Formats: sequence, structure tokens, C-alpha cells
Amino acid sequence: MDTGFDPEQVIEEFEGLTKDAKRIQMETLKKILEENSEAEYLKKWRLDGKTDPESYSSCVPLVTHKDLEPLIQQIADGAPYPILTGKPITTITLSSGTTQGKRKFVPFNNELTETTMQIYRTSFAFRNREFPIGNGKSLSFIYGSKQFKTKGGLLAGTATTNVYRSEQFKKTMLAMQTPCCSPDEVIFGPDFHQSLYCHLLCGVIYRDEIQVISSTFAHSIVHSFRSFELVWEELCSDIKTGTLSSRITVPSIRTAMAKILKPNPELADKIHETCLSLTNWYGLIELLFPNAKYIYGIMTGSMEPYLKKLRHYAGGIPLLSADYGSSEGWIGANVNPTRPPEMATFAVLPNIGYFEFIPLREIDVASQDRTLPEFGSLPVGLTDVKVDEEYEVVITNVAGLYRYRLGDVVKVVGFHNSTPELQFVCRRNLMPTINIDKNTEKDLQLSVEAAAKLLAAEKLEVVDFTSQVDLSSEPGRYVIYWEVSGEAREEVLKECCNCLDSSFVDAGYVSSRKVHAIGPLELRVLKRGTFQKILDHYVGLGSTLNQFKTPRCVGPANQIVLQILVNNVVESYASTAFG
Repeated sequence: MDTGFDPEQVIEEFEGLTKDAKRIQMETLKKILEENSEAEYLKKWRLDGKTDPESYSSCVPLVTHKDLEPLIQQIADGAPYPILTGKPITTITLSSGTTQGKRKFVPFNNELTETTMQIYRTSFAFRNREFPIGNGKSLSFIYGSKQFKTKGGLLAGTATTNVYRSEQFKKTMLAMQTPCCSPDEVIFGPDFHQSLYCHLLCGVIYRDEIQVISSTFAHSIVHSFRSFELVWEELCSDIKTGTLSSRITVPSIRTAMAKILKPNPELADKIHETCLSLTNWYGLIELLFPNAKYIYGIMTGSMEPYLKKLRHYAGGIPLLSADYGSSEGWIGANVNPTRPPEMATFAVLPNIGYFEFIPLREIDVASQDRTLPEFGSLPVGLTDVKVDEEYEVVITNVAGLYRYRLGDVVKVVGFHNSTPELQFVCRRNLMPTINIDKNTEKDLQLSVEAAAKLLAAEKLEVVDFTSQVDLSSEPGRYVIYWEVSGEAREEVLKECCNCLDSSFVDAGYVSSRKVHAIGPLELRVLKRGTFQKILDHYVGLGSTLNQFKTPRCVGPANQIVLQILVNNVVESYASTAFG
């Protein structure tokens, strides 16, 4: 089958771009500024036609989303003049809202779709060198959220929805010989519970053709196979009789599935036998899909806590981390797919945006404070970053974001030709401080991992977790919420609570706890299914399962999620780790 897609040619083009990254960056910036020179925002900063990096950085300020929010709202409301871009913005992207508790509007256009496809093609080409696939299908747990029109008539939806609905996406997936095994009616179904059930059903029906299992985030894959544990017998019944479960009520999904689902007692018996043979579901994916080459999705940052469970399901199938990007645009591709997800690096594509990096070395060395410099500090260019240094990412993209502080902290671990390879470290400011403590999302994750080992000895696991800074009493304290896979003994949970508290290694936290400037950490154990309720809440707001990230620190702006947590606490323990 000739698809017109040549992986080696894609790699050759990537090598050419990265060998001259500095020149490509200057050309990219020049193109963005020239194409958008009539935009009101750029006129305001009096660039007067200059497109060089020095003029750009001296005239145009660093900004956050809060700075651009009023302008993006004007675009959404239908402003008749060019505000951020010369060409009209065609679509508005909605962030998930799980990070800060509020969904952001982000401008989106067809050029961003093209950069997405470039990232997809690049990383696939490198994956295909190591894990070649033939004609087959992918079991992709992807979902399109509802789109709506803004006051100005622009379509608004999640970034993934905007991509999945594009013709470029379908053509690219077909060219890479990994079309999704589920019909569009399932992907864009109005009820994600029904869509998930049908994704699983399609996967099992096409089990011998499935070569890739994927989703945007690792969480979605784990969630999908946790769901499989609950519905596998029903799936077998559907396959045996050729009749779709009554749980599927959406007419368009039932019609689409009727074309796929036929009576197959032999397959149903084989799946039934397979499931009964498993011990605690270990190796489920490997046995269900005998020709699967790898499992693929974003597995870094807040997704790392799900890797243990995903490996449990995967058995011997490799886990490959997907690329590095955000609702605001893509940054780098994983061109070293054989590295374990915890060690994944991302080579920046120098032609998909203009990138700057704020050094984190401008710190108080004595306290090792990770506080980032203020707006007056000078970022460095893409090719001027230094190995082993940490930076905050600043992007300028083709859809009207200029010198936009992304809020991501990355570490430069090397170079691919002249473009840096980045490791994702954490999101900034996701863990509010109480005193002089500077814990990050990564610090929370490490603390939970340490305490979870105590549960593992009891053959239990942490299903999911989040946290809160409780300032309702003096002194303030950290509250950690756990959903546990079964009933744990009280003495074990008390020990877990102490371990959580003592596993934070930040000097500010430790010293504050010792002098009681921060109160004893509290562990609150939740009812089973609590994080499903949180997921349902975000989906109800218009997010999608494949976009969902469990918020690791729930702040005051997220009162509904806080209420879900508080209403589902079954046990609570206070740390005695610091006396």
C-alpha cells in the first residue's frame, strides 16, 4: 500500500532543520512577525518592521495568559479588526481547566494543526525505525468534546477535538498505517462512558489487527483498562451474540457499531478464557492484543504516577512516551523512543514556533530557591541554552501568542545536532506555599511514591491522589487525598501519613515543620470512585477523557472539586513525623 509517507525522508528533513536551528529560528520569527505585522498587538509595541530577535525581545514584553485574556476574548466576541494575528483566527481552543481550575481560551488556526502533524510524523518516523509496523489499526482512546460557537461565531473546543476533526489528522493517521479501529461516531459520541465501552469493544473485535494502543495521556489508557476489568463479561456477551449492550443508547453509535459487531462465539470464548487466566490482570494488554508493538501516550510529568499500573497491564509490551506540547502549541518530538518514559527527552523542532528560555539559575544559591526571575530578566535563545540547566519555556507561535510564558520548567539534557533535547521537570506554582516551602508537583509525586510502598506490602495501591493547602487554621498544613484499591489497616495508613510528611525534602518545608510554622500533614482516604466523580465533573464542563489530568493541588478557585473530595472522605490521619 503506497501512502506517500516516507519515514526516512521525514527523518532527513528533521536532521536538516536541527543542524541549523539558529538560522531556522530567525527565519521562523521573521515569518511570524511579517505575517502578523498588521495585528494591533504588534503595532502597539512599535517594532516598525524589525524582525530580528534582539529588537523583538527589547520591544515586546514577556506575558502570561492573564495578560492576553482580554484580547483573546475580543477575538472570541468577533472583533472585526486584526488583534493578535493578521489572518483571522478560525478556532478557539479550550484548555482542560484541571491545572488552575479554570478553562482558558487559546487562539487556534490551521497552521497549528499543520505543526501538530509535523510533530506526529517526526516522532512516528523515529518510532518506526525501532518498532516497525505494517498495515494495521490502533486502539486509540480518543474523544472529541462538544464544540460550541463563541459570541463572534468561532468554533470552540478542546485542542484534541480541533485536531481530531481535521482532515489533516485523518490523512496523517492513514499515511502512518495506524487508523483508529473505532468509527467517528464513537470518537465524537456525546457520552464518553458509552464511547469508552465501544472503544474497548472495537479493540477486542479487531484484536489481531491492533498494532498500537494509544491515548493522549497515560491516565486515559489506565482508566480504560480499569474499566475493562468491570465490563469484560458484558463485552464477551456482545461478541458472542452480535448484539450491542443496552448500555449504549446513542442512536448514531448503535448504528455505527452494528456495521462492526457480528456474532463470533469463538472470539468471545477466547477472550473469556484469557481474562479468567490472568492473575490480578497482569499482562492484560499483551494477551488481549497479541500483535501490539507498543503503548503510546504522554507519560511524563503528572502522568508518571500511572506508569506502574500501565506496566502491570502491559506485560512485555514497551511503553513509549509521546511528544511534548500544550494547549498553546507543540514544542518537541520524542526522537529517542527506546528510552523509558521516566527518561524521555524531546528535541525541539525549530520551525514550529520561536522559543526562548528563562534561566532558573538566577536564584538565591544559599537557599536553592527555585523562584523564577521577574519579567526584567533576559531569556536566552533556543541554541544558547546550557546542558544540565533548568529553564521556563517561552513560546511565540503562529496563532498570536508572543513571548508567552508557558509555565513549564524543563531541563536541557543534551542536543540533537544544534537543537536542545528537553526533559519535562514540572509545572510552575502548582503547589501553593504556606511559609518558605517550595515543593513542586514532582516533590508531591515522590512523597506519594515513597508512602505507596507501604501499601504495596499489603497488596494495595494508590488509585489516584491529589492535595490541598489548608489554611483554615493556624498554622497551615498540607492535606493529601488518596483513593486506595482496597481496605487498608489503620496502623498502615498512619505509617503512610508519617511517610508522606517526612518524604518532602524541600529545606523550607522541613525547617518549617520542625519549628511548627507548618502544621502536621493530614492524609485523607477517599471512597472508591471519587476520582471518577472528579473526571465526570470536568467532562461535564466540556473537557474530554483523553485531555483529563488529575489536578495535583486543588486550590480555592476549584471549590466544586474540593467539595467532591471533602464529601467523600472516609478516614483521616494526622502526621506525627515531626513530633
